[in-house]
Amino acid sequence: MSDLFLPIIIVSVIALLFAIFLVIASKTLAVKVDERVEKIREALPGANCGGCGFASCDNYAEAIVNDGAEVNKCRVGGKECSDKICAVMGVEAAAMEDLIAFVRCQGHPETEEQRLNYKGVQSCKAAMSFYGGRLNCTYGCIGIGDCVSACQFDALKIENGIAKVDKNKCTGCLACVDACPKKIIGTVHRDSKYVVACRNHEQGKYTRMNCKVGCIGCKKCENTCEFGAVKVDGFLARIDKEKCVGCGKCIEACPVKCIVKI
Repeated sequence: MSDLFLPIIIVSVIALLFAIFLVIASKTLAVKVDERVEKIREALPGANCGGCGFASCDNYAEAIVNDGAEVNKCRVGGKECSDKICAVMGVEAAAMEDLIAFVRCQGHPETEEQRLNYKGVQSCKAAMSFYGGRLNCTYGCIGIGDCVSACQFDALKIENGIAKVDKNKCTGCLACVDACPKKIIGTVHRDSKYVVACRNHEQGKYTRMNCKVGCIGCKKCENTCEFGAVKVDGFLARIDKEKCVGCGKCIEACPVKCIVKI
């Protein structure tokens, strides 16, 4: 019997010694973590959306403490989150732009000429590899929904073949901006009054050939605005939020109705 139990005793003693060694090593070799990282991590929403420019909330928290990253880059958490981080870091509250996503296109099958009836892999990126997508307008929304899949907050949906953003649900993480292969999803301030729902830079005559609601660069909106808030650059109108008073005259003047209320 003694011969049977001796190996068991030896193995048990060795295991115990290893356990003691590991406990001592974990204490002596442990890397000290700045407690501010954990506090900042608790302040962050945990969406891991990448909108801050970092792969995860953990990475962002570490970057703030260790690398001096800006404290106001979490759009999902907003100003409340930014204020908490500032309190942890002992710095003044930083200003934060309240941006949301906006689809700069209104074209759909009834307003745009289609070049093909795409039946392939249901992905905007895949469809774009076939002559730039189903529509003649190279700037138009493909409408399959890569942006919808990228959004964690149910803020996008496809309506009548085109992506739409729900302003009330959009957190400004902008994952949809990265997901759109045509880059027609841009950013606007949440309190913007009017925006141009088009990204086409071609001359008006070519735009009209492909889309009935695309900006034709006619400058009627620019000439109508009394406050200098609308400018046409490269055959595409742009609205200066700071100058816009929301009078709506540009909408009335636009012959193709590509200026919309956000």
